[in-house]
Amino acid sequence: MTNELSTETIDRLFAAATKAMHNAYAPYSKFTVGAALLLENGDIIAGCNVENASFGGTICAERTAIGAAVSQGHRDFKAICVTTTADVVVSPCGICRQSLIEFNRKMIVICTTQNGQRQTFKAGELLPHAFTSEDL
Repeated sequence: MTNELSTETIDRLFAAATKAMHNAYAPYSKFTVGAALLLENGDIIAGCNVENASFGGTICAERTAIGAAVSQGHRDFKAICVTTTADVVVSPCGICRQSLIEFNRKMIVICTTQNGQRQTFKAGELLPHAFTSEDL
């Protein structure tokens, strides 16, 4: 599935997600996450998780990247790379899956670890029965 992206692009996404992960604010869980969102024009916008003592105020890396992109006027997302320091591949949480689908059901979602493991999905595969604007 990542054949839609060049190896160079995947490497750029992974590097940006890793850099963002190192900026994560995770004093409670110690679970740092970085995300790098690939725009259709080739630009990359990164985000990290930002925890809060009021846990409902916590925002995931994927949604941080989406928020940054949208605040800069972008809406056309092609792919996202998500990385953590976990020993196993971790996929986006439910609210992040819903947020990704809001912009592109066919978005490539690359889930990685720092030790080189990787799984790739389409956003729609991660949340096959998503609630979308078509349901309104």
